[in-house]
Amino acid sequence: MRTLCLLLLLHSSLQLQCDKREIRAYTGDEFMIVCKYDHARFLFSKKYLCRGESKNTCKILRDTDDVAKTQSTNRVSIIDRHRAGFIVKVTNLQTEDSDFYWIGIDKIYADIMILVKVIVTEVPVSKPSVWPLTPLLDGPTCWGKPVTIRCGAPKGSGVFYAWYQQMHHKRLLLHSSTDITFHCGVVTEDSEFYCSANNSISSEQSDIVSVQVLIPASSNCIYAVNIQGQPIYDCKGRISTTVSETSPTMTYIEPTKTTFGTSEQFLQVNQTTTPAFFHRTWSGVPLWYEMLRWGSFTVLLISLCIVTSCTQNGHRQYDM
Repeated sequence: MRTLCLLLLLHSSLQLQCDKREIRAYTGDEFMIVCKYDHARFLFSKKYLCRGESKNTCKILRDTDDVAKTQSTNRVSIIDRHRAGFIVKVTNLQTEDSDFYWIGIDKIYADIMILVKVIVTEVPVSKPSVWPLTPLLDGPTCWGKPVTIRCGAPKGSGVFYAWYQQMHHKRLLLHSSTDITFHCGVVTEDSEFYCSANNSISSEQSDIVSVQVLIPASSNCIYAVNIQGQPIYDCKGRISTTVSETSPTMTYIEPTKTTFGTSEQFLQVNQTTTPAFFHRTWSGVPLWYEMLRWGSFTVLLISLCIVTSCTQNGHRQYDM
């Protein structure tokens, strides 16, 4: 009995032979199976692809008579090249296509069938890249404008994206999306961010996106975003402008050298505290100094006159 089964199996294999018995593929891929058969006996017989673990209960997806009609018919094709055999092709594979399939030839009493196992998995995720949707060299962050950073993996199917913030050796999930937007009120301190890309079989994360907060504010803040591979910029121009608008203005006059005897003085004037009247000069000497000198001279002269007058009156009284 055992010998009879082996002979029947050998006889069946001589009637139908296929080049693949197990197929592993990724979603979106396709597979093709080339089969040879006894064209002397089955040249005009129907060939078909049947799905299911049991050949007795499997469902025919496509046949050479174009009778079977299923949802997968448009992705399945069978081409009978007669003496050169026939080809079974399935395109745009999905994970739900993973199953057992039978390639068969219609035969009276018992079809000739060969089992093929198909395993379809997601495409592994490659390392995602991050890039700004707004050119950073234009300095939008220096003027407190929002900037959106996008994340995308070159390879991978069924990919899910998420943005994380790295803080004190801990990671905080921000949201699940390909994009993240930085703006005033959200970026309050220096932080690091990264994007995670994953599917059912693999996971990868992007390079770090660092955000440096130069002047925090709910609006009109100043911050810089640094992305590896992107041009580096800073906000020095905006910072200097902001500081000059909020700080007292010091005006330095070209040092003026004046000599009085052996002493030398250099004048530095603060416009925010010194009246403009004292900025004037006369013959290279500050006006206030001339007024002080002449005022002192006048007081001295008046004092001398008073003393002289008092002395004369004293002599007169003495003579009388």
